[in-house]
Amino acid sequence: MNDTAATGPHISIRALTMAYGSFVIQRDLSFDIGRGDIFVIMGGSGCGKSTLLKHMLGLLAPAKGEILYSGESFTRASTQQRDAIRRRWGITYQSGGMLSAMTLEENVALPLQLYSDYSRGEIADIVAYKLALVGLAGYQSYYPAEISGGMLKRAALARAIALDPEILFFDEPSAGLDPISSRLLDDLILELKESTGATVVIVTHELASIFAIATNSVYLDAGSRTMIDGGDPAYLRDHSRQAVVREFLTRGGSTEKTAPTRSQDRE
Repeated sequence: MNDTAATGPHISIRALTMAYGSFVIQRDLSFDIGRGDIFVIMGGSGCGKSTLLKHMLGLLAPAKGEILYSGESFTRASTQQRDAIRRRWGITYQSGGMLSAMTLEENVALPLQLYSDYSRGEIADIVAYKLALVGLAGYQSYYPAEISGGMLKRAALARAIALDPEILFFDEPSAGLDPISSRLLDDLILELKESTGATVVIVTHELASIFAIATNSVYLDAGSRTMIDGGDPAYLRDHSRQAVVREFLTRGGSTEKTAPTRSQDRE
């Protein structure tokens, strides 16, 4: 990796248009995600948030435009080059995506077995450490069906960080969780980001999470089918020139507006 790639944006979206056939979901998306950002993709229902994430992961091909990682085109990369780029990622899905027939230890060990040269003993040590990081020490032998929804989200996160990724992707990480479990998951994401320095990309509509952890964002508008604003969500809530963005970020009252954000607490 050259010096420019190391110091430039971690992820760049350039003139991206997403479409299913002739039906355009979003057009002309261009933004950067900096190294170490906790970046939120936000917008109303049906705006294309999860579709954008799928494009960033290479699950869908763009109609136009390009996606770059550390200055390297993912869109135009060969299969081998894409695989090399993907090795630097960790991904958690809305459902958790844990394999039900495997224990937590076996689930977390899987990427290490597939993509590393560690011995069986080394893998066991790494798995125990990763589970401890997410508060699941001693749960190695449990199956996904034997733990709570919040614990399942944390187990999925342990698997996502098994290979010490540069980038962590989350699709609605708080979906289905009660407010306390959701807050604990936000705290965990912050702690992992601080300890690993990873760049974090999150699709979410949860205001509490957005204000608690996000350092940057993009707002996708369903009506105009393009991005209409971006930046620190707390700033956008109070100063965006787009009324729809301010309304999205203040829905449900002014509680979030008057309460200090956790990013302010850390400063």
